[in-house]
Amino acid sequence: MRLTGPLARLLMRGLAALLLVPAMAAHGATADITRWPADQAVNVNPDTPLRIVFPSEPVLGNQGRIKVFDAADGRLVDMLDLSIPPGPRNSRTRQPYERLRYAATPGAKAIAGPEPDGYQRKYIGGDTAADAYHFYPVLMDGRTATIALHRPLAYGKTYHVQIDAEVFSTEGAAFHGLAGKAAWTFSTKQVPPPQQTRQLIVAADGSGDFSTVQAAIDFIPERDHRVTILIRNGIYEEIVHLRNKSNISFVGENREEAVIRYANNGVFNARPEGPDMAEMVRKFHNRRAVFAATRANGIHIANLTLQSMGDKPAQAEALLILGEQAIVSHVTIDGSGDALQAVGSVYVTDSRIQGYGDNVLGSGAVFFNRCDMVSSFGPHVWVRNTAGNRGNVFKDCRFRTTGGAQTVFARAPRNGTIDYPHAEVVLLNSRIEGIRPEGWGAVGSDTSNIHYWEYNSTDASSGKAADVSGRAPYSRQLVYPRDAQIIDNYSQASFVLKGWTPAMAPFIVAQPASATARQGDSVRFSVQAAGLPPAAYQWLKDGVALAGETLPELTLRNAARASGGDYAVVVSNESGAVTSLPARLVVD
Repeated sequence: MRLTGPLARLLMRGLAALLLVPAMAAHGATADITRWPADQAVNVNPDTPLRIVFPSEPVLGNQGRIKVFDAADGRLVDMLDLSIPPGPRNSRTRQPYERLRYAATPGAKAIAGPEPDGYQRKYIGGDTAADAYHFYPVLMDGRTATIALHRPLAYGKTYHVQIDAEVFSTEGAAFHGLAGKAAWTFSTKQVPPPQQTRQLIVAADGSGDFSTVQAAIDFIPERDHRVTILIRNGIYEEIVHLRNKSNISFVGENREEAVIRYANNGVFNARPEGPDMAEMVRKFHNRRAVFAATRANGIHIANLTLQSMGDKPAQAEALLILGEQAIVSHVTIDGSGDALQAVGSVYVTDSRIQGYGDNVLGSGAVFFNRCDMVSSFGPHVWVRNTAGNRGNVFKDCRFRTTGGAQTVFARAPRNGTIDYPHAEVVLLNSRIEGIRPEGWGAVGSDTSNIHYWEYNSTDASSGKAADVSGRAPYSRQLVYPRDAQIIDNYSQASFVLKGWTPAMAPFIVAQPASATARQGDSVRFSVQAAGLPPAAYQWLKDGVALAGETLPELTLRNAARASGGDYAVVVSNESGAVTSLPARLVVD
């Protein structure tokens, strides 16, 4: 039997706490380290990263090996060779990545092997050349070292870990390494979740079905029905890539606290060069992104932060989508140059896209609704659509800059020798600051089919109509009633997105909070939720529906002792339903 709901969460979090019990080694400074999973832990997720917490801040070496063995037969199942550098050196990468001191050793080998260029390699989301990524085998964060294996371990197995003494060094006392079969052992869960499940839980603390987002994706076969991956609060330091998988929803527990991040970029994982660069771009589209969905339709991403950790500038998408009918809702997309790349049809709502410049690029039709567009230097948009589809449309969005920068909405629609004469960027009801008077970057000689259109832009500080008198002559100000039909058309997501009307099951942005009250007090519960179309609400007390309580807020007047209990709310639309966590009311 598989437990679900609050009881399952409670039991799993208790198990996670047991896994964090310190495990002591037998000698020297090594005796003071804490291992996770703990020594002799059981029911460990096979995809769990390995962590060591040292008594003082360690330094990662450039030699030595980390080995994982199958305890049953002594077989070596994975090995990380620290003499192999993770990837091409990128001076634009900040702590904790820049401090890693690697020196390549000719002829060094590791399980899965380095790439022909001599760097670390692991396959993410597939087994083709485009799925082979450079990666950091060990990441340092203060006193904690996190070890990322090449692949998840197996279910129902016991493993032991050995670490050479040269891998880490610490102030004051030497790290003696972990040697032998008994230094660090743990056993994985016996079986995976049921294959037919429609919901998976990812939790960094080990209390869910998986510990990493990528392992949850890899578990889902290619199929038609939707699967939701719930991502608990935590830092997920990983590159995420899904290819040829559709109808997957990624929903975070809290937008600010469920974070997927990595220091990936176009230097660390460069696209290979070839005689046909257009083919190289198409085939290796995903390589520099933190979260990439390629040839994947119906992908929903909600209530998360996606972050490219490299210093600016770098070509480093926090999110790359190559597919149809994708929805991004309540997501912070924190990249560098090219923060969001979209190819296909994408609906983005209530999200923030921020980076160094060219923050949105791609050939797709993208509809932005109530989004916050933030640039620290360059243009907000570099659109590359053809005549075959609409471009980028921004409705009720804010455009702003940081650090006093001045920029334009969109840059010239040209990439090398390739022109995009049908480039389209349409702004409706935008609040703007940090935009240069001309508003738009220079274009080529043929502007007859370019749509650089703007309607009802206002100054973000004053709320007054923006001064558009100096706008570039190839741009156009839309006005009523002359352009009423254009304004109405572009206000509709379905018009921009090839006739598709976005629909997404609701999710909860903020849970109702428990309360204590005196008799006679008024008590207010509230929930914040989002969905497409907008959701309906039904409040419950102790699991029973409260008649007429169908708003996002529930107010109880003149609370009595009988008012005490558990209050929750069901949030639903035609695409699905979700129930909030219970909020306990105690009346004194």
